[in-house]
Amino acid sequence: MEGKVLNYYAGGNTARGFYSLYDSNFQALDRLFILKGGPGTGKSTLMKKIGQIWNLRGFDTELLHCSSDNDSIDGVIIPKLKVGVVDGTAPHVIEPKAPGAIEDYVNLGEAWDSGLLAQEKDAILSLNGKIKEAFDSAYRSFGEALKIHETLEKIYIENMDFEKADELAENLIEQFFGSLSLNKKSAIVHRYLGAATPKGAIDFVPNLTEELSKRYFIKGRAGTGKSTLLKKLAQSAEAKGLDVEVYHCGFDPHSLDMLIFRELGIAIFDSTAPHEYFPERTGDEIIDMYDLLVTPGTDEKYADEIEDLSTQYKNKMAEGISSLAQAKTIHDDLEEIYVNAMDFSVVDRINGKIIDEIDEMEGKFL
Repeated sequence: MEGKVLNYYAGGNTARGFYSLYDSNFQALDRLFILKGGPGTGKSTLMKKIGQIWNLRGFDTELLHCSSDNDSIDGVIIPKLKVGVVDGTAPHVIEPKAPGAIEDYVNLGEAWDSGLLAQEKDAILSLNGKIKEAFDSAYRSFGEALKIHETLEKIYIENMDFEKADELAENLIEQFFGSLSLNKKSAIVHRYLGAATPKGAIDFVPNLTEELSKRYFIKGRAGTGKSTLLKKLAQSAEAKGLDVEVYHCGFDPHSLDMLIFRELGIAIFDSTAPHEYFPERTGDEIIDMYDLLVTPGTDEKYADEIEDLSTQYKNKMAEGISSLAQAKTIHDDLEEIYVNAMDFSVVDRINGKIIDEIDEMEGKFL
């Protein structure tokens, strides 16, 4: 029987630049292979292969997807074996806790022909510069979109009942946790449920929540307290010793989009665009923050302003996505240079060593 696969992002192209949450997801591992090497050196292919091998052996795996390339992953984790493999090249630089003891650097650059790459030095430098410009442009557009979004939020914040918001949070804390208190320290991991990618906004909500018995869909407008509610729930759960998967907003990582309490079978998430879903199975429930907390008629009263700001926001987000797509196209050209300079028989040999070591870890586990 195959193991289950959990999909998420641990790094995001956000309104605050590239924002990494990688370290949080590797904190429980006893072994972490950090792959070094340029584009086209086979890092994603190796990680996918490892995920497939152990998934077919019945082990649950976690795939950390790449927000800059929809066809690549940045990491794979086999939780039961407490082992992971991660792309350790910029921008997702991993800070080792115990180099050699836990983390082990794997240099895939051993497989490239430095002489051939030296002949392409000017092209490589030029392409890297253009990639940086495209990402910088994306982050500027997302940053401008955030400012517009904050202006939109003010409309609803000024028409919101904060006492009712506090009461809602307290009621949900009681409903979820009651008098529950576990005699352990909670395990907290920080992730993204989705990301802005070259192909637009992508999320993994269905995969992340498929085994949970209770899902709460938070509806509402910008500024109606969705993230604040999630932060209060997360804080309460941690105080009670519950494990929490904290999913940050792929647009603004300072905000939260979802919490999962797997011990309770509960997920609660911001179910508005671009990750908008609706109840479809028993146990699904809507929490509408606009209906519960905002002065009736606010949408109608400020309709023109809301429409204008929403259009500006969507346009800036589209600009940012376009820049990410441009960065991906240029990166593909850079990747081709490295692929042509690679000896993949050397890569296969390096990969085999990693797979053999994980095999040994599995033998000890069994």
